[in-house]
Amino acid sequence: MFKRIILFLITNLAILFVLSFVANLLGIGPMLTQQGLNLGSLIAFAAVFGFGGSLISLALSKWTAKRLTGAQVITTPGNEVETWLLEVVRRQSLKAGIGMPEVAVYDAPDVNAFATGMRRDNALVAVSTGLLRTMDRNEAEAVLAHEVSHVANGDMVTLALIQGVVNTFVIVASRVVGYLVDRVVFRTERGHGPGFFITSLVAQLVFGILASIIVCWFSRQREFRADAGSAALAGRDKMIAALQKLRLTAGQPHLPDQVAAFGISGTSNGGLMKLFMTHPPLEERIEALRRNRGL
Repeated sequence: MFKRIILFLITNLAILFVLSFVANLLGIGPMLTQQGLNLGSLIAFAAVFGFGGSLISLALSKWTAKRLTGAQVITTPGNEVETWLLEVVRRQSLKAGIGMPEVAVYDAPDVNAFATGMRRDNALVAVSTGLLRTMDRNEAEAVLAHEVSHVANGDMVTLALIQGVVNTFVIVASRVVGYLVDRVVFRTERGHGPGFFITSLVAQLVFGILASIIVCWFSRQREFRADAGSAALAGRDKMIAALQKLRLTAGQPHLPDQVAAFGISGTSNGGLMKLFMTHPPLEERIEALRRNRGL
């Protein structure tokens, strides 16, 4: 846990340093002047930090995921299981029209797998030892096909771009609200007062929560698409069986937060918290596959 926290802090500090350097390099001026809010500088600043953060995180995603989970990439198969994993992913990748991803195994008791990477032809597909112990070959093949489908669909890049858009909106909208409240409510006529910073912070928290709902909605839709892709690559019945096995092990621990959205299974919530789920309930995913009997 301590190692994960240190890695998280170092990664985010590095991202902030790079983005600050880029902002200075582009000559982005101050957002607030004595005359008021400089919308041009604000939008440029928001775009650099909004898109930059998500794209840098995507570029580092393979490196980060390997270190957070301890995933070991299979270069030379050491046993029959590793040979089988490579052969299945190679066959599925060829069928999906993408380059062969790196294939890795990480030691964890939960039944899970994930895919990540910035490019379709240079991705990473990893499975847990818990999955290999719990699932039979047909079920594991369907899970691998699900992750290969994520790569083929470009889901990691699309999610990063959507995150960049909402990040940019949150930064711009919160500063505009802060500026208006500072001028109208606190009657600040020149420069900016404490009302700007307080209101901007509160508005950023509120808009950030609303933006998370949008991102999580997209994340749930991509899970349905990856399930359908798995049904096409490995067979609908195999994918349904894999999801049913996941339902039996749903109470087990999950991936680290930084890569949880890339896993095949996520936590289930009720009520309004369902809006913040990155994965649809397993029952809904199974029913969606059963309805698409043409697969």
